[in-house]
Amino acid sequence: MSPRSPSVNEELRRRSRERILRATVELVDTRGYEATTLGDIAERAGTARGLISYYFPGKRQLLQAAVHRLMHLTLEEALEREPRTEDGRERLARAIDAILGLAMERPTLMRTHMAGILQAEGFVQCEEQQRLAFLLRDTVARYGSEDVDTDYPLLRALLMGAVVAVLLPGARMPLARLRSELFHRYGLDWEAGVPPGG
Repeated sequence: MSPRSPSVNEELRRRSRERILRATVELVDTRGYEATTLGDIAERAGTARGLISYYFPGKRQLLQAAVHRLMHLTLEEALEREPRTEDGRERLARAIDAILGLAMERPTLMRTHMAGILQAEGFVQCEEQQRLAFLLRDTVARYGSEDVDTDYPLLRALLMGAVVAVLLPGARMPLARLRSELFHRYGLDWEAGVPPGG
């Protein structure tokens, strides 16, 4: 049997890593963070437990990477859905709705993710986070920002704050009100994106 080429090995590693990230999202979303072990994730992903440690230094970093991947894919799907558009205002509306929608659809997962970011190790830079950042930066640029380096972190902070407000136990804010505030901040029409109940 001939050895696999480097490109085949790279593709196998990519697929294995994605299975781990998907398994993390599925398990933490249904069981919660504490009840999910790395062994559980390895079993669900159909991979060796040691491979998780090879890719990720710890469970918290794995979760952040998994959620950032989910956010990236969700945002990408929202931005590219039909009818496709290059209009920066519509794309920003879609981006806001995609992130708020994720918080509503997966509250356990997103609450755990936000709590992890606020802990000691903070915001973990990883390739999934960089893909998400690229999409958000591009959205801000298409919206017409003259200073993307300032406006992108502001949008990220506003979205994070809105997600926390949607998820805060005992003091949740209504999604429609948060969306309205963000849309007003950016001068977007309520009918843009995916209006609640629409």
